[in-house]
Amino acid sequence: MHILIASPDADALSPFCDALAAAGHAVHVVSTGEDTADAVAEAAPGLCVVDAGLPDSEPFALVARIMRLSALVNTAVVSELSDEDFHEAGEGLGILMRLPPKPGMAEAEALLGALAGLA
Repeated sequence: MHILIASPDADALSPFCDALAAAGHAVHVVSTGEDTADAVAEAAPGLCVVDAGLPDSEPFALVARIMRLSALVNTAVVSELSDEDFHEAGEGLGILMRLPPKPGMAEAEALLGALAGLA
């Protein structure tokens, strides 16, 4: 599967990205919301992970934009919000799951498990 990661700090997500790649997925990292939207419009990924702190986009607004471009893209968001606040902020966006800041191998495995559960 093609996985798009939108993050201003790709180095912080290296263990997470490495775990996704080790599981056989093609991982592409972009650093802005605009680059994310362009990538989704060009070739919609199977999954897009949106990190907080993008210079030009708030995570939930970017997920909404991704959904307008392709409703078939699964999304996950890296967020410091509590589960309750995250649910409220992302309600109606169909976000697969919240990931903690600086996710690693365990979070990659959990995300892939959640994706497998959709199939």
